[in-house]
Amino acid sequence: MKTKHIPAALAAVMAFGFAMHSPLACATLKPGDVAPTFTAEASLGGKTYTYSLGDELKKGPVVLYFYPAAFTKGCTIEAHQFADAVDEYKKYGASVIGVSHDNIDTLTKFSVSECRSKFPVAADADAKVIGAYDAGMPMKAGMANRVSYVISPDGKIIYEYTSLSPEKHVENTLNALKQWAAAHKGQ
Repeated sequence: MKTKHIPAALAAVMAFGFAMHSPLACATLKPGDVAPTFTAEASLGGKTYTYSLGDELKKGPVVLYFYPAAFTKGCTIEAHQFADAVDEYKKYGASVIGVSHDNIDTLTKFSVSECRSKFPVAADADAKVIGAYDAGMPMKAGMANRVSYVISPDGKIIYEYTSLSPEKHVENTLNALKQWAAAHKGQ
């Protein structure tokens, strides 16, 4: 009886291994790559506006994070963590923007309740920004994977982190930003 479960377990391990090495799972942009510029409809504190990455980079580094869907458990946890850390990001002159495939009406609510009106979230219903950043969820067309980038004011990616767990995105992006700031102090 126990041997009947071995092929299923082996298939699951092989499928997991394939997913881990699939180009779709690992195709994110890397440090040194040029960050694609974009504009998108966004909401901050329940107010909609047109967000421009190019305009934000003129002010300082940008932490751009992609997430699967507003109001889901992991995305809510992550939004709370980013909201709690906004003042720390500001110490390094950085701003935060979240991007998902959700529509702007959903994100307008999310920006107030879960982002606590601390940072904007942008709607990417057609997944153009998600695609430009190779941040799509494998096997789920149009949906974002949980991917975080730190982008320097010159438009280059200085850090990338991909994990479906929301737990290390804020910690890791803050550490990358601190290292970048230390290296560019006085410039």
